[in-house]
Amino acid sequence: MDTTLQDPLVGQVLDGRYRVEARIAVGGMATVYRAVDTRLDRVLALKVMHPTLAADGSFVERFIREAKSVARLAHPNVVQVFDQGTDGVYVYLAMEYVSGCTLRDVLRERGALRPRAALDILEPVLAALGAAHCAGFVHRDMKPENVLIGDDGRVKVADFGLVRAVNTVTSTTGAVLGTVSYLAPEQIEHGDVDPRVDVYACGVVLYEMLTGAKPHTGDSPAQVLYRHLNEDVPPPSAAVPGLAYDLDELVASATARNPAIRPHDAVALLARAREAGAALTPEQLDAVPPRALAAEHDNAEHDNAEDRTSVIPRALTLPRLLPVEGDHEAVGRGAGDGGHGRGDGYDRTSRLETPAPLPPRRRAGARRRRGPVAVVVALLLALGLGAGVWYINSGQFTKVPPLLEKSEAQAKDRLADAGLDVAGVEHAYSDTVRRGAVISSDPSTGTRIRNNDSVSITVSDGPETVELADLEGYRLDRARSVLKQDGLTAGMVTRAFSEDVQKGFVVSTDPAAGTKVRAGSAIALTVSKGSPVDVPDVTGEDLQDARADLAEAGLKVKVAREKVHSEYDAGQVARQTPGDGTEAAEGDTVTLTVSEGPERIEVPDVVGDSVDDARRELEEAGFQAKEDRGLLGLFGDTVKSQSVAGGETAPKGSTISLTIR
Repeated sequence: MDTTLQDPLVGQVLDGRYRVEARIAVGGMATVYRAVDTRLDRVLALKVMHPTLAADGSFVERFIREAKSVARLAHPNVVQVFDQGTDGVYVYLAMEYVSGCTLRDVLRERGALRPRAALDILEPVLAALGAAHCAGFVHRDMKPENVLIGDDGRVKVADFGLVRAVNTVTSTTGAVLGTVSYLAPEQIEHGDVDPRVDVYACGVVLYEMLTGAKPHTGDSPAQVLYRHLNEDVPPPSAAVPGLAYDLDELVASATARNPAIRPHDAVALLARAREAGAALTPEQLDAVPPRALAAEHDNAEHDNAEDRTSVIPRALTLPRLLPVEGDHEAVGRGAGDGGHGRGDGYDRTSRLETPAPLPPRRRAGARRRRGPVAVVVALLLALGLGAGVWYINSGQFTKVPPLLEKSEAQAKDRLADAGLDVAGVEHAYSDTVRRGAVISSDPSTGTRIRNNDSVSITVSDGPETVELADLEGYRLDRARSVLKQDGLTAGMVTRAFSEDVQKGFVVSTDPAAGTKVRAGSAIALTVSKGSPVDVPDVTGEDLQDARADLAEAGLKVKVAREKVHSEYDAGQVARQTPGDGTEAAEGDTVTLTVSEGPERIEVPDVVGDSVDDARRELEEAGFQAKEDRGLLGLFGDTVKSQSVAGGETAPKGSTISLTIR
């Protein structure tokens, strides 16, 4: 049965723009749908936060942080984020739709991969993470589920939902985020987060690709975490005999328990991965691991139909992070770049030349050569024609130079050097571009325009800030309205007792009133529960008396339907929630459970038994035993009588007296 038919969002249009067509996946924080952007008529992925979490300001802030973080990473191996918005209770991200599968799907279908395929997947993943690390971000949740492999063979990294700026506080509070099988030891033990945690996770993913299994397993997450802290990741060759030593070294360096020993970021690990690949022979690269499934064994030869992750040449799937102008080696690199490319056939595609036409045969009767004047005239005509064509097509045009992130002065200098004028300078707020730097240009960078044309630029004024109003003493709904009017949102609402502020009204905000915050920020609110009331202890009281005592304290009473056996008589209060000694707000409800009296059970017959046997039998039945020896029973060891006869009932836990003779 198609479960998407039961999803209320399927068939709906979010924000008047995104038509939801089908559910793709469900996660702990959000659901991903395939949707159509009705304005641009394109298919995209829509990530919608679960409505139950959308009321939590911290979750919403984290969700929006994903959009802003990934939007700054313009890299071909990172899933693009197009838009972010809210429609009622739905908070969503509009993202690039990658038609294909995840690395987890590949591993599930194929088991272990050949080293060539594993490196072909690892390198674009490291290229994407390297771009993130260079931009100051850490992914924090690298795992096969977050590596997407498109139908065209391109590899992309997704789900930067746990992304975090390197220069922010890196210790976690509460639960450790991430997936236990890929967490670095310092993440588990201290909550420390820097690019090396992504390096560790990539090392674990590489181990899994090479062997078909995770390095550390256990019956519970706690066992897996313990092994990450106390055991090294084993070499892949221990599970796959004959695997190249260079791959063992690559996994060992990436998964070193001491982060100081690991490559400092994904760019450094990418360099090591390429070195390891270059050191391997074709036989080592194409060795079929024992745990590979049938798909890996079908053909003796390694062809592109068998391994779709290798269809596109590395020159396309791995653009350099820092390209250099004029560097022709960045295009069409084959075997020379890592030893496991597809050969130099890709290089030749950029060097094919049209063969020169054969000279025409001279006629038998042609005896006179063309004169030098004719040759000069023809040459001048060709040059003139070429110059004319060049001028029409290129000579009177230029391209808008790169201006983004440049200061206003630098942008003007670049435009002047290109022979272009500045049409005007506009200013706009930006959450991602520093104050004074160029956000955009019109026409945009790379646009072909005429020489001496004009370009207008937009310069960042930094994030739009709002001074947080003093909301103390505002009723909660009014406080939310004020925040909305100021361009802010109400975040987490916490309830606390207050002697000074009436119940239901704001006690404080976080950050405090008067603080300048970014527009759109979520503001945490603390709302008064009123003055605290000491909850009286009413256990053991008759129900009517208990009601009166609680009402006198300003509390409401709810009587549980269930009755329980207890030490108290029937009709008395057996227990209460909350209990004695706790504080509650005036008007809060205390739940009372009424006693049915002590539970009565049958008393075993122990007359004639030895004292020890009688005591043991009574205690096992739920009673206490008391010996009554008198003068005649000082040296006796046999029970002559008992206070409650065998076969009768008595309250559970009560004491049965034994007469010894």
